[in-house]
Parts: sequence; structure tokens; C-alpha cells
Amino acid sequence: MLLTISTEHAPATDLGFLLHKHPDNVRTVAFPFGDAHVFFPEAGDQRCTAAVLVEVDPIGLIRRRGRKGQESFSLAGYVNDRPYVASSFLSVVVGKVFGTAMTGRCDQRPELADAALPFEVEVPVLPIRGGEPVLRSLFEPLGYQIEAAPIPLDDAFPAWGPSRYWSVRLAGEVRLADLLSHLYVLLPVLDDDKHYWVGEDEARKLLDKGGAWLASHPERELISRRYLKHRRSLANDVLARLADDAPDDQVEVDDEHDREEQQVEERISLNQQRLDVVAAAVVDAGASRVLDLGCGEGRLVQALLKVPQVAHVTGADVSTRVLDRAADRICIDDLSDRQRERVALIQAGLTYRDSRFAGFDAATLVEVIEHLDEPRLAALEQVVFAHASPSTVIVTTPNREHNVRFESLPAGQFRHRDHRFEWTRAEFNGWSERVATTHGYQVAFTPIGPDDPQVGPPTQMAVFTR
Repeated sequence: MLLTISTEHAPATDLGFLLHKHPDNVRTVAFPFGDAHVFFPEAGDQRCTAAVLVEVDPIGLIRRRGRKGQESFSLAGYVNDRPYVASSFLSVVVGKVFGTAMTGRCDQRPELADAALPFEVEVPVLPIRGGEPVLRSLFEPLGYQIEAAPIPLDDAFPAWGPSRYWSVRLAGEVRLADLLSHLYVLLPVLDDDKHYWVGEDEARKLLDKGGAWLASHPERELISRRYLKHRRSLANDVLARLADDAPDDQVEVDDEHDREEQQVEERISLNQQRLDVVAAAVVDAGASRVLDLGCGEGRLVQALLKVPQVAHVTGADVSTRVLDRAADRICIDDLSDRQRERVALIQAGLTYRDSRFAGFDAATLVEVIEHLDEPRLAALEQVVFAHASPSTVIVTTPNREHNVRFESLPAGQFRHRDHRFEWTRAEFNGWSERVATTHGYQVAFTPIGPDDPQVGPPTQMAVFTR
């Protein structure tokens, strides 16, 4: 079985540093099921490729198992597809030979380890139970572009049709550590089989390797079931842990930080002004179906439900606890059937593609982007503007220049301790105009709150339309 990882990030040979492997060397590692070879078929400044070739010994593997009561010849034990197709064998190899890279550690190039870089992954023979739709449902939400070609059962007999095997190419800008964790988890999920016993240790591996992205993946249930070989109790336990995405003490900390931000802005009732201006922008856009990304406790969702023009509102947030609060605020259980059809609350990550984000007239991001690390904004941009692609996108964010007008805010501090950044008007305008140009939108800016002639408004809003 073969797997290649390539990059054209110059100098491309930095891939060797990231993988902790020298491009001039061939490394062979012995496993109980065979040998794995890591080598670089190409290593130049413009393009570099690392290859993993796994030679599985099916005869030795069966003999070493020493199955009692099965000493008679078993054809299936010796003649099968396991030596040739990407499977849990390859997943184990990736976890072993690239274990340090998977942790995100690179002492010689730490800035590269933290950066999203362009990578291509090719797997020439990949078994996929469920075919291309399953492949896309697993990798597209993670931001990958996919090329997949079915492999026929036999070229000499085309009437036999395609096999369950595919030749697959993945491409995307992603941290190498994330790429490796995606492959480690999803290769056996696609195959829907594992060559070893699955127990609680595997559940811990899944949470360890996938915890950073699995909780917000729209196919987390399928992934958990297949990775754990359909052991329902283990899968349910993993899903319960993923749903409980924040410990009680962290929720209390977030609440405290929210209160601090509200106290800073309370004098001018900025939160209510934001909701009013955003709701008015939704009405001006003529939107009937609205997606509120990062909906929090549902204040905007509640406000939009009072607008007759709005036929449906979906609020999306990564935190199930916050969504529970939103449901309580809206009194969702007490709504009439007709009103209940107008609203939905879904758990979803904002930096992963999700088919549930499609089909809306407008999407809102109210005080959301500043809570993301700036390198993750590129993923958010692709999810919202390229894939969900509503006709209108409304974004609000603090104006850092105005912070000097808040007497209770110490100089140099952000309004919320979870903010990763706060932009000036020029920075926000520059980002918005680039996003609009890239994705075919026009953008207009609106101040929210008192527009100070020297430092501008406390909140800045961009409305993208097309």
C-alpha cells in the first residue's frame, strides 16, 4: 500500500523538517504485519514528496496469529486485498513513523509547524465503503478538494463494473499535524474495518487524535462508529465526551469574560444597538432564510424571529451548552408547531465545511471572527464565502481604535479576554475588501454606536452582497 504527501510551499524541502525525515535517506521500520519504508521520490525547492510504502506479509501475519481451531487451510486468510489497499495497517504506520510530526512539534521550523501550508495527498488504492459520497462527506468539511476515480474490478471485463476501490487525491491548505491526524483517523473509517481488536484504548486514541476537529465534524457519529468497529457502547461514550465540549469551570470563565465585555460596553448599550443594526441589515437584504453563525445564547435568533419577513432562522454554535441556553431563551419547547418550523439550533464548527450551511439567503457573524486565531480565518472564509455562499453576509467586529474611549478598559487590553485580535478600521476594511474581491461580492461598511470623529465607532460592520 502506498501514500504520498507533497507540497509546493517554497522551499519545498522544508517538508523533511516537518516530517522529521531527511529527504536523502530511506527509513525502514518493522511492524508485526510487515515493513514500512519512508522515502522521498522527489525533493526540490519547488516541489517535494514524501512516500510511505507498506509491505504487508499476509502469510506471516496469519501464521503468527496462530488461530486455534483454524489450522486447516483458509483461502481468505492468505488471498485478500490487505497487502495492497490503504487500511488500518497504513494508519498504524502513519501514527508510528510520523508520530512527532503529528504532535505539531518542529524545533527547527516551528513557524511552519503552526502554519497552514498547501499539501497534496495521493492514495492510489483506497477502499471506501459507501463510495465517493462518503469520501466527500468526511474530507470536504475539513477543507480539502477531492479528486476520486473508481477502479474497475477488471480492465479486461468492463461489464463487471467498478470495484469498491478508488484512486484518491486530496488537496488543501492545512497544518501538517492536522493533515496527519485526519489521515490517521479517517483511513480506517473509509475502509470500515480494522485489523486488530478495538477496546477502550481505541476510544482514547480517537479522542486524542480527533478531538481538536471531530467534535464539530458533521459526520462525527459515522466516524466514531466506524473507527470503533461499530461497538455501540464505545462510540456512544466518545460522542458523549465530544458533546460535553467544555468543562463546567471553563463555561464559568467564559461567562465571566462575557460579563466583563458587557460591563465595558454597557454605558452605550452597544449589544442592543448591534442586534438592531444587524436585524435591519437582514431586512434591507430581503433575506427570508438566515443562518446565524456563532449564535451564542440566541439573542439575534430571538430578534429575527420577531421579523415577519424572516421565514426561518438557523443558529449554529460549536458549544452544546450554549445552544441549550439559546433554546431556553427562545423557549423553543413552548413554541407552536408553526413557529417551531421557523427555527433550528445546530452544533457546528465554523471552520469546517458543513452541508447544513447551504441554502440560506443571508449569514451573520456577529462579534465572532475576533474569537478565532487569525490563521483560522482563511478556513472560515472558505466555509462561509466559498461553500455556503449566501447572497448576503453580515460581519461585525470591535473597532480597536475606539477602545481608548472606554474608561474601564486598561490601555492595550482587548474588550474580551478570549479575543485573539481586535482590528482597526483600516485592517477590517482591508480584510473585507480582499474577501469580497476573491469571492465575487461587493462590500459596504456601516458604523455601529457613536461614530467618534477621531477614533471611529465602537463596532464596525461589513455587509457583503452579490
